[in-house]
Amino acid sequence: MSAATTPPVIALKGLKKRYGMGDAEQTVLDGIDLKIERGEFIAIMGPSGCGKTSLLNILGLLDHADDGDYLLDGRSVDTISNGRRARIRSEQIGFVFQSFNLIPRLNVIDNVALPLTYKGISKTKRLLEASKILSTFHLSEREYYMPWQLSGGQSQRVAIARALVNDPSIILADEPTGNLDSRSSHVIMEELSDIHQRGNTIIMVTHNPNLTSYASRVITMLDGKIATDTKAPRQKRSKSALKRRLDAQRKTVKKPKKTTPKKSKKGAK
Repeated sequence: MSAATTPPVIALKGLKKRYGMGDAEQTVLDGIDLKIERGEFIAIMGPSGCGKTSLLNILGLLDHADDGDYLLDGRSVDTISNGRRARIRSEQIGFVFQSFNLIPRLNVIDNVALPLTYKGISKTKRLLEASKILSTFHLSEREYYMPWQLSGGQSQRVAIARALVNDPSIILADEPTGNLDSRSSHVIMEELSDIHQRGNTIIMVTHNPNLTSYASRVITMLDGKIATDTKAPRQKRSKSALKRRLDAQRKTVKKPKKTTPKKSKKGAK
């Protein structure tokens, strides 16, 4: 299929979602029309209750729309089985959540390897793949730490590594920096930016307008509808914040001073 006829990775037409019944019924998505091309970085903003997370859950096949069409890579998802939905989530979509969702009883490497168990991959290969991706996030030394031994920023980097271990083409991030301080948030956003530059499609829900500078497109939602949809020029970033910080640390390490051995006083007059 030529580039001219390649369908958008996601296409929504008249998408609606309702909760409740009768007088308590509430429409959270009210006729969403949206196209997302492969390789875009979308930031979705809006007040609480506007439908952002509901939209993300439908895009990630965690929930169903009540009306409208959802095409993923040109194919409707409305009639596919739950088993097929699970396979698509496993192979094509990676999730990053605000609360990290690491399993407390599993160490870091087992948390990251977990999605591979659903593909029938052997334990040895799962651990090798998990270790490989953890090294790209400079987390090799924490492979056998437990989640409670990690900082918030480290926990989110582990969560991103877990989302990427299956090599998905789409990353869905729901408030990925919501529980982090500003410094850790910047590191996480730089890592997501690096992932986007490798060709992944990223769809991120956020309340923080400062994070939209990382996106190529910003969508604002209001009352279950898309209020604005604008392209956003992004800054060029040659290195992630984490890499820059590690480089800076290396430069500031003080080298031991060279000492000249004292001359022996033997035979001195």
